[in-house]
Amino acid sequence: MELALSIVLGGLFALAMSFLNRTIASPVVAIVNRWLRWLSFSLAIAWLTHYIGWSGRPFWVLAVTSMLLWVLMETLYNWFAISALSQSPIPLFPKFSVNATGEEWPALKRVIRVRDWLRKHKFTQVQALLADIGNGIHLRISVYQDPEAKVRVQVVFIPVNAAAVTVCFSVGSETESGMRYTTDNLFLPFGGFYPENWSVERRPWTRSLPSLIEKHRRRLAADNQTLVPWDGVPLDDLNNQQRELDRLNTELGFLFPQAMREEHGKMTFEGRYRVWKEVWLLNYFGLPQRY
Repeated sequence: MELALSIVLGGLFALAMSFLNRTIASPVVAIVNRWLRWLSFSLAIAWLTHYIGWSGRPFWVLAVTSMLLWVLMETLYNWFAISALSQSPIPLFPKFSVNATGEEWPALKRVIRVRDWLRKHKFTQVQALLADIGNGIHLRISVYQDPEAKVRVQVVFIPVNAAAVTVCFSVGSETESGMRYTTDNLFLPFGGFYPENWSVERRPWTRSLPSLIEKHRRRLAADNQTLVPWDGVPLDDLNNQQRELDRLNTELGFLFPQAMREEHGKMTFEGRYRVWKEVWLLNYFGLPQRY
C-alpha cells in the first residue's frame, strides 16, 4: 500500500504542476511534469495490473511494459500533431510586421524585471514586431540593442494558452568575417537547416537573459570574432531570415516546394521525422537536436 500511496501522491503532484504551469508557463517545470506523468502513469498501470492479478509477471516487468506503452502513445500523438501542423495554414516561417497595437510587454512581474534589466544595462529598444500565426494568435517580439549596436536581443513572447505567455530570448551578433552568431533559449522544435554562415547555439535550460548574453559573449571570444554593428532595421532583417530559411529548407528537402504544399503539406517525411526527434529531446531533456 505504501507503493500505491506514493503513486497517487506522484500523480496528484503532477496534476498540481500542470495547473501551476498554466500560469507561469515554465519550460523547466513542463519537463519535470512530463517525467512525473510518465512515471506515475507507468507505475499506476503496473500496480493495478499486478494487484488485480491480470498478469503473473514481476512488477518491474509490468512497469517497464507500461513505460513503453506511454512511449508508443506519445509517439503517435506527437507524430499526428506534427502532421497536422504540416497540413495546417500555420506558417513555419511567419512574416513579421511592426507592432502598432501597443501590446508589447505582458503585465507580469517576471517579465517586467527583464525589461528593467535591459534598461539598466543601456539596451535600447529598436522595434516591436508581431506575426500572425493563425486563429487570431500573434507571436510578439521586442528587439533591443546594446549601446554599440553589436549585440541585438530579441525578447520573444510565445503564447502557451489563453492565460499564459512564455518569454524566450535570442541574442545575435554579426562579425567582420560575415558570420552570424545566435544564442537563444527557445524550447520550440526547429528540426531544419541553417545557412552555412550561421552559428546557432540553443540553450533551452538557460532561462536568465543575463546568463544567456554572457554565454553569447563567451562564444564570440572563444572564436576570436570581431563584431560589426547591426545594419538596417530588425523588421527587414527578420523577414529576410525567414525567407532564407524557407528557401534553404526547401532546397535541402526539409520542406516541400511551394507548388506541392497544398497537396502534401509543408514538411516532407524526413522533415517531420527530424521535428519528431527534436520534440522528444526538448520535451524530456531540454536538449535541441544537433546536426
